[in-house]
Amino acid sequence: MTMKNPVLVIMAAGMGSRYGGMKQMDPIDDEGHLIIDFSLYDAVKAGFKEVIFIIKKENEADFRECIGDRISDKIKVTYVYQEPKLPEGFAVPAGRTKPFGTGHAVLSCIDALDAPFAVINADDYYGSHAFKVMYDYLVSHEDDEKYRYVMVGYILENTLTDNGFVSRGVCRTDAEGHLIEITERTHIEKREDGAAYTEDDGATWHKLPEGSTVSMNMWGFQPSMLQELKQRFVTFLEKRILLSVSSSFRVWSENC
Repeated sequence: MTMKNPVLVIMAAGMGSRYGGMKQMDPIDDEGHLIIDFSLYDAVKAGFKEVIFIIKKENEADFRECIGDRISDKIKVTYVYQEPKLPEGFAVPAGRTKPFGTGHAVLSCIDALDAPFAVINADDYYGSHAFKVMYDYLVSHEDDEKYRYVMVGYILENTLTDNGFVSRGVCRTDAEGHLIEITERTHIEKREDGAAYTEDDGATWHKLPEGSTVSMNMWGFQPSMLQELKQRFVTFLEKRILLSVSSSFRVWSENC
């Protein structure tokens, strides 16, 4: 069976809200490039021939103008919309407009995607080598008796900034490089004695081992992941969000 060409999925639904509107995004060089332009360039160079942008419907016109239309002659562009829609039997809390996280974002692609795919954030820089190793993995692996998924890891020190702090997923792996666990640390800083994180606004600091592997949210999946997300999203909702037990009674979790 011929393997399908991998697709790049970019989670961009939050871009408008973070930047106060698509047109307010600042270029990062003198030529006017946005940070997403570097990911798109590196992805095309690595071999990707299609990109799916996960966006908000209301941002589509601005997104096309600022990004999509500029690259449509170099890579196939598809748009899907992340909206706070839930499966039958569940209801969106009154007044809630924001979506339900990363898994929900990727699930938005289920009707537009039937090939291996990589997932990245729209506003992070990953580097050309990351796209190359990701593409090479996706074209050479497919599910067998196990799912064949992958994450590109980074050396912690290479992802820190001299100004402020970063949020990273600190990874634990086995001797063969298999990912066992990710712990999100939302405030990591470069300090005099190395990288450390705080969970109490700097009152206490916890040092991280030098050379730790961290995630910057660059994942590679087979189409099987979409079915897993579809099934597990229901479980997530049952445990965390809002379950319509009957037409007149709803249970709300404080974890939402």
